[in-house]
Amino acid sequence: MEFTLPELPYAYDALEPHYDKETVTIHHDKHHAGYVKGLNNAMKKLAEARETGDYSLIKHWEREQAFHGAGHFLHSLFWENMGPGTEDNKASGELLEAIEKNFGSWEAFEKQFKAATAAVEGSGWGVLASCPHGSLHIFAVENHQKVLVPGLEPIMVCDVWEHAYYLKYQNKRGEWIDNFFKLINWNKVAEKYAKTKKA
Repeated sequence: MEFTLPELPYAYDALEPHYDKETVTIHHDKHHAGYVKGLNNAMKKLAEARETGDYSLIKHWEREQAFHGAGHFLHSLFWENMGPGTEDNKASGELLEAIEKNFGSWEAFEKQFKAATAAVEGSGWGVLASCPHGSLHIFAVENHQKVLVPGLEPIMVCDVWEHAYYLKYQNKRGEWIDNFFKLINWNKVAEKYAKTKKA
């Protein structure tokens, strides 16, 4: 199975002024493409190990698969859960009700997500995830593959690797996260939420 780089669901400049065209282009065409390439290479090496029976580098290639695979998955979700920005961007319907139920209020949810995402040590992601029973949870992921929680399905992610925001925001991670909230496509997030819940 060959993994491929998904096309952006919008033009490279569609997220301006909150997310600049140059960063989007480099982030998608270079960084995300690099994770896809790394994942395919790891899968190839694991297949070769099975064919030859030589598992001497199994730990290395399993780690490569986890790192690049998580990077590919999270980046694919990242592009999908954004769209052209609005100043008063907010979830609605069943998703908003779930957010208010699980976090107390929209304002409390927004504050917790922004705080957790800004507090990532080094590189990583802020994650909003759903469990099969419909509850929502916020957690931070270091790098790509560390601190993912079994049983929780990410439905919205914010990338805080420096390559995700540094050209425009430099070291102002908090400002990037504030503007990311203006870009969230809550309709897509709501679709993901609905799919994660058991019927």
